[in-house]
Amino acid sequence: MYKIDLNSDLGESFGAYKIGRDSEIVPLVSSANIACGFHAGDPTVMAKTVKLCRESGTAVGAHPGFDDLQGFGRRNMAITPDEAAAIITYQIGALDAFCKSNGLKMQHVKPHGALYNMAAKDASLSDAICRAIYKYEPSLILMGLANSEMIKSAVKIGLPYASEVFADRAYEDDGTLVARSKPRAMIEDEDEAVERVITMIKTHTVKTISGKTIEITPDSVCVHGDSEKALAFVEKIRKALTEEGIEIKGPR
Repeated sequence: MYKIDLNSDLGESFGAYKIGRDSEIVPLVSSANIACGFHAGDPTVMAKTVKLCRESGTAVGAHPGFDDLQGFGRRNMAITPDEAAAIITYQIGALDAFCKSNGLKMQHVKPHGALYNMAAKDASLSDAICRAIYKYEPSLILMGLANSEMIKSAVKIGLPYASEVFADRAYEDDGTLVARSKPRAMIEDEDEAVERVITMIKTHTVKTISGKTIEITPDSVCVHGDSEKALAFVEKIRKALTEEGIEIKGPR
């Protein structure tokens, strides 16, 4: 039987600014990646989102990124491995406090945005991130881009991992994500997204932006919570997975 984790990046509102439809998406996914206050989110939003997850039985993960509210954590920044480890530890600890106060155990850590994409290609950066997670809590699952340096780093130090694929992002031939600044980087058609997800799960392949078919083995499928069609994507993907007999279950 096929099974897959369905995750979404959530808790990305900040102060008076509301992003996403978290209260509607949380019950539909098996894992939530919650912003930790650097690229998005704030203490009130973090507390509210963790509570939503507790009420829905949705697993909680930290979604740490660059300290870049204005750029939403999607701008590359010069950072040393030691600095990366420090910001990862800081943000995990912040979210873990809300988990503990709600009687929850954090399931995973998924780096955000530019930090995620940089670590996918940079072995020293991915090593630092994985070491920071392992030192904080070695049972935490690293959620990282399938076939990336992050997965290699997790394997190397014995950190549990979940290989992540994306329903709403296009792929380059090397398995990395197409930069958002490029045309057709985002998959906007819901039916196309659903078809890609089912194909990745059942055949372990995906068609790249150039038309090439590459191998990819997913443990978790992500839908970005800040996109306009996030709720529609999650609803359609969840329905299709159920119809295809694919169990939706967290990676643990």
